[in-house]
This record gives sequence, C-alpha cells and structure tokens, in this order.
Amino acid sequence: MKGNAKLITVLNQRLADELTAINQYMVHSEMCENWGYGKLHMAIRKQAMDEMHHAEWLIERIIFLDGAPTVSKLNAIKIGKTVPEMISNDNNDENDAVRTYNAAITLAHEVGDEGTVDLLTKILKMEEGHVDWAEIQRSQIEQMGLENYLATQSEAAAN
Repeated sequence: MKGNAKLITVLNQRLADELTAINQYMVHSEMCENWGYGKLHMAIRKQAMDEMHHAEWLIERIIFLDGAPTVSKLNAIKIGKTVPEMISNDNNDENDAVRTYNAAITLAHEVGDEGTVDLLTKILKMEEGHVDWAEIQRSQIEQMGLENYLATQSEAAAN
C-alpha cells in the first residue's frame, strides 16, 4: 500500500530514535550489571527490549507503506557516567519521544492513516511508561538518597 511520503519520513525519524535508544539502554544496562546493580540492569534491559519491539513495528509499517526503512542512522547516544546521569539522559530522551510520537500521531490523522495512528499510539503509551519509570527512580533517589537507592538495586537486593 502506498503511504504518505511525509509520514514515511517521520516514521524513519522515529525509527532512528528507537535504534538509538536500544544502544543507549543496552550500554546503560550493561554498566549497571558491571557495577552489581542487578535489579537496575534488568529494568533497563527490559526497556531496551521494548525499544527493539518499537523498531521492529516501525520497520514493518514502513515496508507496508511501500517505504524503505533506514536502519543505518543513529542519533547522538548519551551515555551516563553515573546512575542518576543515566536515568536523567534516558528520561530526557523518553520525554522527547513522547513529544515526537504525539506529533507523528497528529500527522497520521491529518493524512488519514488510522493504521499508523494505532501503531504510534501503542508505542506512545509504552514510551509514557518509560517516562513514568524514570520519574519514579528519580523520586526514589531524591527521597532515600543515592546510596540507599543503589543499595536496593544491588545483586543482594535482586535476590
């Protein structure tokens, strides 16, 4: 099915965002694993897997719309040096994702592509869940202090 060229471009931009997020989350996840924060490692790894699903769904949709998925483009990856910096970087990117998915949904409505609206809405809700998770982590760090927070994320806490 021939899709709207502008919408396909936007879908490819969202695909670049997702591919970037996968890489950023995987590095952050493995850093947490290396530091012994098993619970945090698994939580961030799950988000990387969510982003992989988003990328897969976007690729499927772009192909369905007779477009060419661009999988070779990544945005700047922002690797945090500390857990709070990781969470902050990821939260900022997720807030950007919420904004850009809302804009993409608006465009899909404008061009009358309700199938793409449904897909983008599904992804948007998952991205909002990632924002919520990061906000909870930031709140916990603020309320209990970084050291206590990190103690809850350690291998011993994960068991």
